[in-house]
Amino acid sequence: MKIAIASGKGGTGKTTIAVNLAQIIASLGHPVTLLDCDVEEPNCHLFLRPEITGTYPVAIPLPKVLENLCNGCGLCAQVCEYHALMVMGKQVLVFPELCHGCGACSLLCPGKAIVEEGHPIGSVEEGFSQGIRFVQGRLNIGEVMTPAVIRQVRRQGETTGVCLIDSPPGTSCPVVESVRDTDFVLLVTEPTPFGLHDLTLAVEMVRALARPFAVALNRCDAGDERVRSYCEREGIEILLSIPDDRRIAEGYARGDIDLWKLPEYWEMFYSCYRRITALVNERQDKMDQAKRGTTA
Repeated sequence: MKIAIASGKGGTGKTTIAVNLAQIIASLGHPVTLLDCDVEEPNCHLFLRPEITGTYPVAIPLPKVLENLCNGCGLCAQVCEYHALMVMGKQVLVFPELCHGCGACSLLCPGKAIVEEGHPIGSVEEGFSQGIRFVQGRLNIGEVMTPAVIRQVRRQGETTGVCLIDSPPGTSCPVVESVRDTDFVLLVTEPTPFGLHDLTLAVEMVRALARPFAVALNRCDAGDERVRSYCEREGIEILLSIPDDRRIAEGYARGDIDLWKLPEYWEMFYSCYRRITALVNERQDKMDQAKRGTTA
């Protein structure tokens, strides 16, 4: 089961929820992997303190033009959706920062004048902590191809058992790459005007991706009721309501957010996990029934 923890904006408590859900699941004796896909600013490791057992480079293929074979036909520039190539006479200019590594230029070049070379953009680290398998990505400074690193994190980390994905904030391409093909998305927000605005964007995103989802409301007693009213109007279930607890802020400052050690929070996170599992199973049962009805 793949569960993505996402939010329309940063600072809502995604990491707090992701880490504590992972610790709850591990405490139950279930296999669990936590993927930190916020590859520009990964921080789950600050709280889990995992023992890193492996580091793997991430690279994307960049085109290299063999000038002696190039006839300047311009087809490579025509097929590039990202305008990473420009043909001036018989000279082909390559703009690496625009290239997405799709390979169309090298595949379609009639003269086989384009080859691909690996360009390092980041790394993936793997380790273990307190019964939790941990995988995180790191994008190199100055690089922009965040989705490529996220894809590698997911390939490296998705195994049997429960997979929790700590997504980047927002609703752009990196977030889409993190939540696509997941079984459930938990959208974390806070009861503020900014929180509500960005929640509506996140809801639109997951609905466009046809992902089942619900909401976690952090600092639930510190704002107004507009987020709750919005969820009620839209038929969105709030699975987790975390109060504005000073102990959480103090623990976060110390690099300690083990809320599951407190009895009231253990039950809160356990109930959230149990409800997500039930919703995922219900959805799978409906899909299985629909398949049986189609083949009958």
